[in-house]
Amino acid sequence: MSKTKKIAIYGKGGIGKSTIVSNIAAAHSQDKNVLVIGCDPKADTTRTLVGERIPTILDILKDRKDASIDDILFRGYGEVRCVESGGPEPGVGCAGRGVIVAMNLLERLGVFSDDLDLIIYDVLGDVVCGGFAVPLRENFADEVYIVTSGEYMALYAANNICKGIKKLKGSFGGIICNCRGIENELEIVQEFAGRVNSRIIGVIPRNEIVQKSEIDAKTVLEKFPDSEQSEVYRELAKAIYVNQKFVIPEPMDIDEFDEFFRKYQ
Repeated sequence: MSKTKKIAIYGKGGIGKSTIVSNIAAAHSQDKNVLVIGCDPKADTTRTLVGERIPTILDILKDRKDASIDDILFRGYGEVRCVESGGPEPGVGCAGRGVIVAMNLLERLGVFSDDLDLIIYDVLGDVVCGGFAVPLRENFADEVYIVTSGEYMALYAANNICKGIKKLKGSFGGIICNCRGIENELEIVQEFAGRVNSRIIGVIPRNEIVQKSEIDAKTVLEKFPDSEQSEVYRELAKAIYVNQKFVIPEPMDIDEFDEFFRKYQ
């Protein structure tokens, strides 16, 4: 059996990682066994796959120390397997600890089974916390992609994520541009990608059907399967799955980053 492809998708909070992860998973669900692991304390990665929020590993472990696979793993659209690590209450504890606890439990319970074709991690990327580096640091993920728009803070977070990938010697597969509709957006992200020794692997246009789908707790592929937006997600899913071009990123220092972005103001 072919080796499981394990990818981590990082990016600033609110940049659209969960939407992209869930739709990529949905695109592959027709012919692959897929596992999605939400590593964001908001625990909303799998909502559109399952149709509702699922209990998180941290919440389950509060009540049951002997949690089983059936307690933590849920089936969603296209039989995608879904897990949420969860996090502490705001202002209490370490957000990254949920990822550490989740990975240890998933490994112990044998969730990373041989029949999986694809594992996707959705990881928060704008918090400096060792817990969020676990998918890469502990070799749970083999490849990493960054989601960004052309906005300053999204790119700032992306540049910081590149620093982490370089430190951990991760295999960087490219940048996903999730468009917000700002002026010169694609040009900005293309230049950023070049400056950090990478490339754009996919461009997601802004489209109101994304929000319409999420209001109904569905992926775009489920609610609007024949739409152009669904085809964009399918193309991105394929591009990532067959990608063989990986680099070690070369992030900018803060002065270089500000000089780069200032050109577009």
